[in-house]
Amino acid sequence: MTKIFKFGGASVKDANAIKNVGEVIKLYKDDLIVVVSAMGKTTNGLEKVVESYLSKDGKGLENLQAVKDFHFSILDDLFDNKNHPIFNEIHNTFVEIEWEIEEDPTREYDYIYDQIVSVGEILSTKIVSSYLNDVGVINTWQDVRDIIQTDNTHRQAKINWKLTEELIQKVISPQVKKEGQSIIITQGFIGSSSELFTTTLGREGSDFSAGILAYCLNAESVTIWKDVPGMLNADPKWFDDTKKLDNISYHEAVELAYYGASVIHPKTIKPLHNKNIPLYVKSFVSPNDDGTLINENTIEDSIVPSFIFKMNQVLISISAKDYSFVMEDSLSHIFGLFSKNGVSINLMQNSAISFSVCIDFDKQKTHQLIDELKVNYKVLYNNNLELVTIRHYNQKTIDRVTNKKEILVEQKSRQTARFVMKS
Repeated sequence: MTKIFKFGGASVKDANAIKNVGEVIKLYKDDLIVVVSAMGKTTNGLEKVVESYLSKDGKGLENLQAVKDFHFSILDDLFDNKNHPIFNEIHNTFVEIEWEIEEDPTREYDYIYDQIVSVGEILSTKIVSSYLNDVGVINTWQDVRDIIQTDNTHRQAKINWKLTEELIQKVISPQVKKEGQSIIITQGFIGSSSELFTTTLGREGSDFSAGILAYCLNAESVTIWKDVPGMLNADPKWFDDTKKLDNISYHEAVELAYYGASVIHPKTIKPLHNKNIPLYVKSFVSPNDDGTLINENTIEDSIVPSFIFKMNQVLISISAKDYSFVMEDSLSHIFGLFSKNGVSINLMQNSAISFSVCIDFDKQKTHQLIDELKVNYKVLYNNNLELVTIRHYNQKTIDRVTNKKEILVEQKSRQTARFVMKS
């Protein structure tokens, strides 16, 4: 049966990392579909290109050149033959962005974002596929936009499951059955609309891409390869003494992902759970180690408390200008404005006369949303906050994260405690 592997940006951040990906793949036999993200910080670099292009600050080509230099440096390290066709292929791929930014922008931000930022995945997979073929790991490069079909909600595209499954069965199934050609390299994060425009599935959406492929192919398993030994109970950036979660349930993984655990994209779990496909989180540094297994087993879910930190948060408090109650019709209008601006809510709390929400800060969306809310409501907000979620908390874990912090919002349920705080 087919296995799905997903390698993120850190696993292909330079030539040595790409060589390591090759070594990991060699440990396994055929019948692999390998989903690869953009290399290193490429997505951030291409986002700068988008911002320069739309702001007309004159730095668009300069920012693009930095991304080009990064990729050609990796090519130089990987390929001794400087006349290898991959050099020209990558050059031509960048030309697509140059064409895009030559003309004055006429489309909305989200559309332009998808057309430019998505190129990062095309670049990385072409380089990885070409390198692997050169070292004898024979594979086929697949443009995922030919098989994952979405609506045209740019930056948060919704999957057309029926059409996607039909295309995957038609295009991919015959390839994985070909002897000697049963490794496929493809992209995460991106898809295509019915108008044939590139769409993206949301930041960090490559995990979801792996889940989609697994569901449509009834895969044996999905493995997400990370630079950590498995799914940890906290981000090592914030905690020194993290613990690995050896085996958690789909339900626990959904909870952790929903609250912001960065190891797994929140949408990844549902298609796997629907077909009981196990998900492994393993280290590409130590690929023979066990890692974390996510399946139906719930026995170990509450053994280790988990901590999820979301930084750069904005707490918005919304109330009626005449201090009347915030009623259902007001909430419906408020939620409509959040939806219209594409802003997700991380936490919400309401009182008789106010409704408070915590959101990620976004350069494009946050102030636009606040300005629109101010038309009909009194709006106050605090920024530079952190949102901490503790699963399976006790007082000791609460004291650990709230020490020397001012708590602005506190919520507790039986299993989960959440705090919006500032230093």
